[in-house]
Amino acid sequence: MSSSRSVNAIFDAFLMDGNDDPSEERKTTGLHKFKIKGDPSKHDDWGYHRFVARTVLEENYVVDGHITFVCTIIVMRDTPVTVPPSDIGNQLGCLLDQPHGTDVSFTVDGETFPANRAILAARSPVFKAELFGSMAEATMSSITLHDITPSTFKRMLQFIYTDEFPTSTQDNPSNEILFDLLAAADRYALDRLKLMCVQKLWDNVSMDTVTDIQICAEMYNCPELKDKCIDFIVKKKGSKKQLEDSSSV
Repeated sequence: MSSSRSVNAIFDAFLMDGNDDPSEERKTTGLHKFKIKGDPSKHDDWGYHRFVARTVLEENYVVDGHITFVCTIIVMRDTPVTVPPSDIGNQLGCLLDQPHGTDVSFTVDGETFPANRAILAARSPVFKAELFGSMAEATMSSITLHDITPSTFKRMLQFIYTDEFPTSTQDNPSNEILFDLLAAADRYALDRLKLMCVQKLWDNVSMDTVTDIQICAEMYNCPELKDKCIDFIVKKKGSKKQLEDSSSV
């Protein structure tokens, strides 16, 4: 074996007395983890260094010049319990398709989205203030939202319930979709969703898109994305100038 591992074993040790019966006085049972190493010359030294005094051994256990020492080792089968990965995201995500049990709904441009107050409040401090604070929405069963599209609100709900970036038929959402989702994430203080949008916007950066992405980063307080856009522009302009200088030589 090239790697170290260990096994658990029940270690039972006792002496046979003068009547050839197991001694109850000189008996020890315990659970021990034995290390098994790759080098067979290295042993896991373990045992009972003071199992019995020599004088007691000679007086009570020596029969015809011999003693009988019995040692039993029962190796316990290694059967670790396999814990499956968390599935809470999928389970909570199913609630989006089950209107029963919801206690609030949102109307966005004529479209209705049922939801659960407790889940929204747990995920967003803004929703918590609106739905459980002193605002009028706390007593309303239906809330009408403005300045957000139905598709963006649906994507935001998907993130709130699953903690995953909302997916659709589009594997690579356009910058316009990401801009709208970033605005919603900023509005409802969903910091993880904001960073997800920032990462995807950075993946889409080019000389054609960098200006719009930089403006969006400034508008929704994304300093890391703003700095990356500035560095990108400076490097591209520097590379362009170098190319022009080399062409004119």
